[in-house]
Amino acid sequence: MTYSYTQISQYLTCPRRYRHRYLDGWKEKDTRAAMLFGRAFELALGAYFRREDPGEALFREWSTSKDQDLQFSNRDTWDRMLEQGILLLTRFCQDDRVCIPQPRRNLQIKFTRPMGRSEFVAYIDGIGKLDGERCLLEWKTSCSRYSEEPEGLLALDPQLVCYSWMTGISEVALVVFVRKRLVEVQYLRTTITDEQRQEFGQLVEDMILRIESTEFLPHSGIRFPQNHCSSCPYVGLCLGRQEMVDLHLMRRPGAEDFGWLDELNY
Repeated sequence: MTYSYTQISQYLTCPRRYRHRYLDGWKEKDTRAAMLFGRAFELALGAYFRREDPGEALFREWSTSKDQDLQFSNRDTWDRMLEQGILLLTRFCQDDRVCIPQPRRNLQIKFTRPMGRSEFVAYIDGIGKLDGERCLLEWKTSCSRYSEEPEGLLALDPQLVCYSWMTGISEVALVVFVRKRLVEVQYLRTTITDEQRQEFGQLVEDMILRIESTEFLPHSGIRFPQNHCSSCPYVGLCLGRQEMVDLHLMRRPGAEDFGWLDELNY
């Protein structure tokens, strides 16, 4: 079995959701504009560090989604998101605060860690320097600013803790590309402690034991006015609503034959 942060996160959110996605073979349709734009923007960042034209790379990658029936949020449109992306890339280039030497080696780096008979895998966005200090780098695109208060909050981010655990790098940075009327790039730093890494490793071991023991009890997130279930793409399966399943999900070919060894690598 191969595990990743996404899988552990899915299980912690709701074990039944994990089963729907990773065992039963259901997959969310790639129709969310923000998700596809984030992928295109990440490829544009790679082009920038390789000294290629990042604007051209963003346009090329984002254009592959132009004719799709995308779900846009708020006032977003395909053209508006492209414009915001170009402005963000321009601001990032002007700031010139991030350096990644040997980008073909230090971008999208795969790390693996044996976990008994299984393996944990992580893809790190980058390892380089922010303001001259070496750190692990993670990119995010967002339509709103990330909170910077209270101080130290970023150190509780489970994804950053996971990547620090995988790499052994304590200094981590989150670079947030904020898509709003006046675009902004946030450079957020924190330090992950040895204790946090050890605790996360114990958490992973516990989750793997539960998963391999086939513990997939439903974990309802309904508590109004905010709840996890209403935004979960798999809620149609839990409610037995086929029209919701058809709208948001698709099933991988051969899913009915999926077993533990059929797990996809991410």
